[in-house]
Amino acid sequence: MLLDVKRIVNTPGGRIPFEFSEDFSDVDFGGVCPAVRPVLVVGQVRNIAGMLRLELALDTTLAAVCDRCGEVFDKPFHLDCEYLLATELEDEENDEILLLEDGTVDLGELSREVFILNMPTKLLCREDCRGLCPGCGVNLNYEVCRCKKEVDPRLAKLAQLLEKSENK
Repeated sequence: MLLDVKRIVNTPGGRIPFEFSEDFSDVDFGGVCPAVRPVLVVGQVRNIAGMLRLELALDTTLAAVCDRCGEVFDKPFHLDCEYLLATELEDEENDEILLLEDGTVDLGELSREVFILNMPTKLLCREDCRGLCPGCGVNLNYEVCRCKKEVDPRLAKLAQLLEKSENK
């Protein structure tokens, strides 16, 4: 979605609100499309004392796989970001200033880039996820592991001493 901001470039206090949905079903993270539904993009461009400020919020639900237990779950995704818009750049290294081309900004491409760059790197079904047992593979969130606890052979004698002292 191209947004034309020419009408507020010379209008301090001017603003252009926007809201649209963007389909990111083609975004691929290791064979998984994370966005369950279209991403809702809401924001505005404001002229504050001659500076154009872009405020952007993205909302969707992610189809996620827990990194500890492998369970599939839905995770709400919300992101707020702000950028300054300029017709020319003095410092091309500044990531917080976007260059306007012909007085327009491509909000669709920007929202796609922001979505991809801010995807969580670690997804957990819940904060206290216990994961899988490395021995039998049981999901420790729902079942108790039935694996026999193996004693490190280097500490076997110590385990025998502890058993003897507990039996006395």
